Amino acid sequence: MENLTSFLPFILMFVVVYFFMIAPQMKRAKQEKKFAAELKRGDRVITKSGMHGKVVDFNDKDASCVIETLAGKIKFDRSAISMEMSKKLNEPEKVK
Repeated sequence: MENLTSFLPFILMFVVVYFFMIAPQMKRAKQEKKFAAELKRGDRVITKSGMHGKVVDFNDKDASCVIETLAGKIKFDRSAISMEMSKKLNEPEKVK
């Protein structure tokens, strides 16, 4: 019984770290994966580096997409598209 009580603080620390750090990170990774899989032609997106454009084509072989910008067409990896910024770009404006 004494062995269990001596390990109790470590067990509690692991539980706290799991619920406040690991679980939310896994949930966010699932959401980003789902967002990248649901992209379709014509979607307006913003990359993580800040490039704005519209999705023109997909390549499932290497998980990339072609984005049309003012400078031309550029090939990006799907994981380079920012979920948060792209959702803000596509949500309708709120009327005040």
